[in-house]
Amino acid sequence: MTTSLPNAAVLDLPVPATKPTTGTARIAGVGTATTERSYSQPELLDLFHITDPKVRSVFLNSAIERRHLTIPPEAADGTRPAEAQGELLAKHRRVALDMGARAVRACLANSGIELSDIDYLCCVTTTGFLTPGISALLIKEMGISAATSRVDVVGMGCNAGLNALNATAGWAVANPGKVAVMLCTEACSAAYVMDSTLRTAVVNSLFGDGAAAVALVADTPDTAYVTSGAPGGPPSAAGSPRILGFASHLITEAIDAMRYDWDDGQGKFSFYLDPQIPYVVGANAEQVIDRLLDGAGLRRSDIAHWLVHSGGKKVIDAVRVNLGLTRHDVRHTTGVLRDYGNLSSSSFLFSYERLLADRVTRAGDYGVLMTMGPGSTIETALVQW
Repeated sequence: MTTSLPNAAVLDLPVPATKPTTGTARIAGVGTATTERSYSQPELLDLFHITDPKVRSVFLNSAIERRHLTIPPEAADGTRPAEAQGELLAKHRRVALDMGARAVRACLANSGIELSDIDYLCCVTTTGFLTPGISALLIKEMGISAATSRVDVVGMGCNAGLNALNATAGWAVANPGKVAVMLCTEACSAAYVMDSTLRTAVVNSLFGDGAAAVALVADTPDTAYVTSGAPGGPPSAAGSPRILGFASHLITEAIDAMRYDWDDGQGKFSFYLDPQIPYVVGANAEQVIDRLLDGAGLRRSDIAHWLVHSGGKKVIDAVRVNLGLTRHDVRHTTGVLRDYGNLSSSSFLFSYERLLADRVTRAGDYGVLMTMGPGSTIETALVQW
């Protein structure tokens, strides 16, 4: 009986030189960064003189202990003055670029890759708008080669990290041996509206500043294992997982549940979160996860590591209950929420970094990455160490 090529790789038999193949993209390294100052929830309530019991309750029952924020300096009367939209955009440029550069450097240090090795740069943000975008500004500021291919993903929200990872992984596979870097940099401090409504209280209690970057590389034909992305294929080294696939789900009936609105009274954008969004996301989580796993012939019980977006306490609980996960399964998700708040598109990579720091991944382990955001959208990815 003739042995198929994938099985030959599993059995460690020689791979015929006449049939070279590239591997799937693998995550070679990760790095994160935040702004310098973090605040506890009680500190923020006091700094902004928030006394409304309902608003205070939202802050103090958020499962968040601290967040990194860049808040306006105190005025002579002890208040924190509101920032105009132009000031917020300037803050976004300054903070997002600073965090982004530090996250990229941390990622390169973690992966043993030089700045001059970057061939592709994908930058993700939702908390401000720039033209030229962050990718161009970062290339100039960091001294990355001007020949670097680049793309900016703007305005997709908290799910955008996996949308961009999908595109970045595709580029890496199409360009084996070359380095692709994806950066999520979110200056959430530049996307706040301060008023007395519960609508804004929910948003203002939740988000923090943070950036995270990953480096992706696909093996060249002369060094790659034969990998079909199917269970039983050769695992990558622990700490450097292969990306096996993606699955998406757009919840069209909840298209307006998370969105930016223009506030004429404030003269700036205001983010809106529907109170029902945790339950909407939870109710749709199973179908997209099952589709992701079915494509690889896996069950939920085969997944050793779950890295879910730190969208908020109710969102995490809804996803956990609907997928039948334990609190231990989402420990990194809840830990990131506790220590940083919701970091928008970069949240899941903070959890990924914590998982690697635990040194519990083993060769052959499967992991699921999951993000949620405007659309309403659920994005997922399957990885294997």
